[in-house]
Amino acid sequence: MRESAVHAVRRGLLYAVTATASVTAAAVTPPSVSSAASAEEGTRIPFGERYHAVQHGGIVRAANSAITCRTTGTFTPVTPADAAACDAARDSATASNDRYDMFYTDLDKDPNTYNSTRGELRVPADAKVSYARLYWGGNLRVGEQKPPKDNGRVLIAEPGGAYKEVLSDTLIGHRTAGGADAYQASADITPLVRSAGAGMYTVAQINVAMGRTAAGAWGGWTMVVAYERPGDPLRHLAVWDGFEALDEGHQELRVGFGGLPTPARATGSLGIVAYDGDPGVRGDSVTVGTGRGNARSIADRSNPADDVLNSSIADTGSNLIKRQPAYRNTLGYGSDVFDLREALVPGGDTMNVSIRTERDSIWLGALFLAVDARR
Repeated sequence: MRESAVHAVRRGLLYAVTATASVTAAAVTPPSVSSAASAEEGTRIPFGERYHAVQHGGIVRAANSAITCRTTGTFTPVTPADAAACDAARDSATASNDRYDMFYTDLDKDPNTYNSTRGELRVPADAKVSYARLYWGGNLRVGEQKPPKDNGRVLIAEPGGAYKEVLSDTLIGHRTAGGADAYQASADITPLVRSAGAGMYTVAQINVAMGRTAAGAWGGWTMVVAYERPGDPLRHLAVWDGFEALDEGHQELRVGFGGLPTPARATGSLGIVAYDGDPGVRGDSVTVGTGRGNARSIADRSNPADDVLNSSIADTGSNLIKRQPAYRNTLGYGSDVFDLREALVPGGDTMNVSIRTERDSIWLGALFLAVDARR
């Protein structure tokens, strides 16, 4: 039986350890903190490189949202019509979180946690984990106001394991704007993932608020894992993160990944972690340039070219990712991986990503990239 969150916290188990740097791989370590209570916060954190390696391998991720619309309620009655509308919203391409009374998703049957969800991490069996980082965040102000003191603390359970407390090891993004009180925290969990390997991970106690407002309730988590495997192509593996808000006053984020020469027939992927992107609100886009020719727009079946950041968790257009629950529409949380094949123009010598919104309000937390170094 899983050990309760309270017992795990009392033991003080902590997975916030800096990865070891090498000649071809480096974990970039900003000023760290010793506990969630002492973690400093910034209203804006410019995107910067967290990890970079050139090795035979790739990047995988697990993710899920922490809150969804309500179909039942003990204290707040939910009518049959409301429940039916919520069920439809979870599979809708246009429903947004501000239309619904939102409530925590809690799967672990542990009375000591108020939210918990699961996602599968698919590390190849013969691969070695090089680096792993957990990102989590959400909105603290909806029908209730959650205090920010727990922003830097979360629980994680590896496949078949008990909960362990994870504390943020870096500056936490936290900003109040547009009716939302938004934050993102993260921690290095390389030792845990290296030991546990592939499988279903559970993440609990993400500090998010329930209810309904014009800003909407939202929140979730993403685990990004770089691995090494001799049989894979030689690739650039990069993880960048920050905390930036896109809205009418700041419509575009540009991130330059530096010198990444593009060989002929190159393949690659780009992952984006974003909060509060509403499906059906047109005008948000992602373009990728290599320094040769025009930048190319990236999109897929799950993420249209003019509505890319749309509350989905998908891999190159497929929503068939093992997670619990596995709603198509996460109602405010996005963690997508895009195929870069069409954007990788041969002969380019750099990699630039531009994320733009015209109407939607979006909070950006992380980018992760895997691109062929040579073919």
